Parts: sequence; structure tokens; C-alpha cells
Amino acid sequence: MTVARLRELLPDYARDLRLNLGSVTSQSNLSAQQLWGTVLAAAIASRGRTVLVELEPEALDHLSAEAATAARTAAALMAMNNVYYRSLHLLEDEEYSRLRAGLRMNALANPGVDKVDVELWSLAVSAVNGCGRCLTAHEHELRGRGVAREVIQDAIRVASVVHAVAVTVEALETSSGTNRVAAAD
Repeated sequence: MTVARLRELLPDYARDLRLNLGSVTSQSNLSAQQLWGTVLAAAIASRGRTVLVELEPEALDHLSAEAATAARTAAALMAMNNVYYRSLHLLEDEEYSRLRAGLRMNALANPGVDKVDVELWSLAVSAVNGCGRCLTAHEHELRGRGVAREVIQDAIRVASVVHAVAVTVEALETSSGTNRVAAAD
């Protein structure tokens, strides 16, 4: 189960995704831990079973147990936060933003890895989930910690490609292309 296997599953019309998946997982301003934590968190956030099955083992080859747990934690908590804060943003009544959220996020206080890494993973998941408020908050935190824009951009690039691959593979599995994906097994 690898990036290479997932690239093989992509149809010809998604050739750019095939190339981009290879590129974002091999050429990056991210450290190996940042890259593969981003891959794992984005794969979880993208909700594509096949993509997660294919990418998780390779990600785990590059991550410590603590980093893998932190990436999963970022994906889990951002799934909650992105819905909550995106909803506050979309509601016309600004009073909701003044109310206490009351949502626990204690795991982010001591994630077991560098906070920059967790912020990058949270940013990537927020990009997949389309939460502008969370994207802004994580980008601001990262920039405040001295992280270069190119590093932040790479995390977003990884998330966008992983998500696009998940959407494409899921469409294949759902449509008449199901046999093509199953046959590749």
C-alpha cells in the first residue's frame, strides 16, 4: 500500500493528480514528519476509504507513534472545530461568536510533538474542510512561530492533492469505474 499504488488507481483524466501526488510527497519544504503527518491528517479528513488504506501505511513508515497519534488527533478535532467555526462564520447573527464554544480540545495542548507540526496538520485539515476562520487562525499561529509561507503553502498543497485524489477514487468506486478499481487489487 503506497503512493505509487494509489497513483496507479487514478484514471487518465486525472493524470495531473497522479503527477501532483508524486510531486507533493517527494518534493517539499516540509520535514518528513510534517509531510507524512499532513498526508495522514488530510487522508482522514478527505473521508476516502481507499485513499486512507493506501496512504496510511506509508505515512506510518515515516512517523513516530506520537506523531501519528497527533496527526489523527488534529484530524479528529478539526473535524469538530471546522464545522463549529465555519457555522459561526456563516450565521448572520454575530452574537454566536461571543458565546463560549464549550468544546474540549485538551489534546492539542500537549500533542507529544512540536506544536508547529500539529498546527500544520490542523491547517491542512481545515483546508480540506473549507473553514476559513480556522485556516486564518492556524496560518496566523504558524507565521507567529516563524514558519515560512512556503512551508504553509506546501501543507495546503498536500491537503488539496490528497483530497482531490480521494474524491476521484471515490467517484471511480461509486460509478461504473468500480470494476476498474477492484480489478487493480
